[in-house]
Amino acid sequence: MTKAIAASFVVLLLYGCQSGDPLSGQQDPHARWWSLGFTEPNFMTVWVEDSAVVDINGLLVRRISRGRAAGAETDRDGEVARGWDGVGGDGVAVVGADLPQRIYVRWQSIVEPETYRAWVEIPEHARQLMRQSISFRCSETPTLPSPYRATVSLGLAPGGIVQVWVWNQCYRPVRVARAQAEIEPLGPDLGRNEGRYGYQPSEKAKRYIERYGIPYGSW
Repeated sequence: MTKAIAASFVVLLLYGCQSGDPLSGQQDPHARWWSLGFTEPNFMTVWVEDSAVVDINGLLVRRISRGRAAGAETDRDGEVARGWDGVGGDGVAVVGADLPQRIYVRWQSIVEPETYRAWVEIPEHARQLMRQSISFRCSETPTLPSPYRATVSLGLAPGGIVQVWVWNQCYRPVRVARAQAEIEPLGPDLGRNEGRYGYQPSEKAKRYIERYGIPYGSW
């Protein structure tokens, strides 16, 4: 762990925490690293092929996470894939990285099918929320500890839409950015799998899409 990262996380933990502040999270337990997670709209299956981060010191951390994004195939009626119905959980610790400047993701959108890639810029106000999330307790629930770790969630949707949320001290996601990915010209798995995708849409997803279609423009 570099001195720069160590110093930054000391500031992260102590940010705004003055002596005697009843909402201070200074004494609450906290993870050493922030985390990155991925989520998908209902029925819109996503397989994350690769992800990476460039932190505020210019450090590149590769191969952070891959696999299925968090999502659901609900039994509720109606167009439940339209918009975002909840955001995924904790994700994976980004070991060795300070707060994020840019995040890379490459993923398979199974229901289209298509493969996308994007570098997403993380704004400064998002990093401020990350600092605050583990520096203060929520004013609505002051007896509960502040979140164990600062968390970023990326929502990945058909059409190459990326939504970015940061979790605040009240354990709620706050949308901080939106980006448009580009199509990966090599296709799934960078062309190493003869164009085959990692999944097929489930029968439940197929029935949903046959009835309602893919709600492009709703994300």
